[in-house]
Amino acid sequence: MVSFALLISGDEPTTFHVAITSQEKKEWMGAMAEEMEYLQKNQTSELVQLPQGKKTIGYKWVYRKKPSVSEKQGKKFKAQLVAKGYSQQKGIDYDEIFSHVVRHTSIRAVLALVAS
Repeated sequence: MVSFALLISGDEPTTFHVAITSQEKKEWMGAMAEEMEYLQKNQTSELVQLPQGKKTIGYKWVYRKKPSVSEKQGKKFKAQLVAKGYSQQKGIDYDEIFSHVVRHTSIRAVLALVAS
């Protein structure tokens, strides 16, 4: 008899509220603080006044547990702050959005330029 198992990462929080009310709150808070420090250190954004009649693009936290190199270390907790880009509207808030995550198409374009 052959059995198959679907690996689902069910122990990772799906929302901020779930993360801060879990038994691993300390680890998730540390991961979020680390992400915020990284964003500030790399100056990925700047605080600006919101223009009249404009809306902000929302954001959310994405949580992952990554396996460590050694078993002594345990799992590494990662939190990433991401923009909800799917809420943008063409012609309103669509043209000038920046992200600290590189798109695969951007990487391919740079590699193509280097190779030529």
